[in-house]
Amino acid sequence: MTTSSGQNYLAIPGPSVVPDEVLRSMHRPAPNIYEGELIEITESLIQDLNYVARSSGKVAMYIANGHGIWEAALSNMVSKGDYILVIATGRFAYGWAEMAKRMEIKIDIVDFGKDKALDVETVSKKLLSQPKNKYKAILLTQVDTSTSVKNDIKSLRKKLTEIECPSLLAVDCIASLACDRFEMDAWGVDVMVAACQKGLMVPPGMGFVFFNHRAEERQKELKNVSLYWDWEPRVNPSRYYEYFCGTAPTHHIYGLRTALDMIKNEEIEKTWKRHEILSQAIWAAVDRWSLGSDISLNVKDPFERSHAVSCLRLGGNHGTRLRQWLQTKSGLTIGIGLGMSEADDPYGDGFVRFGHMGHINTQMIMALLGTVETGLRALDYKFGEGALDAASEVLSSI
Repeated sequence: MTTSSGQNYLAIPGPSVVPDEVLRSMHRPAPNIYEGELIEITESLIQDLNYVARSSGKVAMYIANGHGIWEAALSNMVSKGDYILVIATGRFAYGWAEMAKRMEIKIDIVDFGKDKALDVETVSKKLLSQPKNKYKAILLTQVDTSTSVKNDIKSLRKKLTEIECPSLLAVDCIASLACDRFEMDAWGVDVMVAACQKGLMVPPGMGFVFFNHRAEERQKELKNVSLYWDWEPRVNPSRYYEYFCGTAPTHHIYGLRTALDMIKNEEIEKTWKRHEILSQAIWAAVDRWSLGSDISLNVKDPFERSHAVSCLRLGGNHGTRLRQWLQTKSGLTIGIGLGMSEADDPYGDGFVRFGHMGHINTQMIMALLGTVETGLRALDYKFGEGALDAASEVLSSI
C-alpha cells in the first residue's frame, strides 16, 4: 500500500520546483525569432540578471547546463598550458577542475575536505609560495551542491587584494544564485557562472557567465577562443542570433523573464532572507533528530552552511533506504549523497540532500520535514523527538 498518489514534491538540489507562472509563460507556440517581442524580452534579461547578482558588468547567455558554463568561463579566461588554482570544498570544484584538465589547462588544487569552508590563510600561503603571476585564475564554488558547504567569497577577495594577487577570481554560483547572498561587484568577483534550474526556477537549459571589465580585458589577450563559447559577440551582438550563436532558447527566455519578474517583485534582499529562515528551520529540525541518533548535518558551522541545499549524514545505507521509501511511499523526492563516498560507504548511501532553493515556502518545508520524519519512523531509524516543533518555532517567530 502507498499513499504517494497526488502532487509529488521534488526537494532535490536542482532542478528545483518550477512555479506555475513560469510554466504558463513557456506554454506557447514557437515565436518569431527575427523581430518583435522575443528580441525585446531577451534584451531585458541582462539588467535583471545583474540585479540578482548585484553586478554592473556583462552577462553572456548560453544554451548549456552547468558543465557547459564551466567550459564557457574557462574558454574566455585561460588558454592551453595556463595554470589555475582550484579551491575545493566538494565534488563540483573537482568537476570544474576536470573540465579544465580536458582543455589542457594546468591545475593546482587546495582541498578543504567535504565539511568545511575554505581557510583564507591557507589559500594565501599557497599563493605566496608560488610565482606571483603563475595562476591566471582562481576557481571555487560559493556553494558546493554535493556537500552544502558555503565559502566566504568576500573574505577571500579581501585576502587576494591584501597580497596583491593578480589572478582572476571566478566563482560558481550555480547552486547559490538567488538563494544565498552574493554581491559580485562589492565582493570583487571577476567571473561568475550560474544556470537557470535552481534559484532562478526555470527548467534546465540556460547558463550564464557574468564578467567584469578586468576579465573582459584578459579575454582579449587569448589567441584562440571557441566560436561557440566566445562571450564577446554574445554581449555585443550586431544581430539577434549572436546572443546565442544561433537559434535562441525561445521558451526558456519567456520562462526566465517571468522568474526574474517574480524575484524582482519579492525583492532580492527578501528572497535571500526567505531562504535563510527556511534553512534555519531545517537545521533546527535536524538538530532535534540528532539527539541520541546518528543523523546530523554535514556542515557543523552554521556560517558555512548553504541556504539552498542541506547535506545530511545518516550512516550505513540509511540515506538510500530513506530516499527510496520517500520516493515510492510518499511522493517526496530528495537528493542522493552525491560525491560523499567514504572508505566504508563507497557510494554515499549514508547521505541525503534536501534542496530548498527557489520557489519554496513555509508549508513546503514543514511538509518536507514531516514526511522525512515519517520515513525515518517507518524504517525504524532511531531519531530524537521534537523536530517539527523546533522548525515551527523558527518559522512562527518571523
